Amino acid sequence: MTARLLYVTAPNVAEAERIGEALVQERLVACANILGPIASIYWWQGKVQRDAEAVLIAKTRADLVERVVARVKELHSYTVPCVVSLAIEQGNPDFLRWIAAETAPAGAKA
Repeated sequence: MTARLLYVTAPNVAEAERIGEALVQERLVACANILGPIASIYWWQGKVQRDAEAVLIAKTRADLVERVVARVKELHSYTVPCVVSLAIEQGNPDFLRWIAAETAPAGAKA
């Protein structure tokens, strides 16, 4: 099992919590952490923007990443939400097994 850490930004803590709760309830992720507010600086529609946002960090399996991305896009208020996946190369083996145990079985519809 290859574990993944997902980094998702949202316009506020409430939306990040709503998305995180759905992902955990649907067993697409084992855990969601919410950080914020954070300061974000980015290009959008030809201008540099500065906004307060929140960050959702979630832990899942590599085989669920596409489903998580699709679900975040359904739930998110942004036109182009930031959803990126980073490989977890090392970590507490017990925690990594927990991620596998608490997410949807391979091929299951959450």
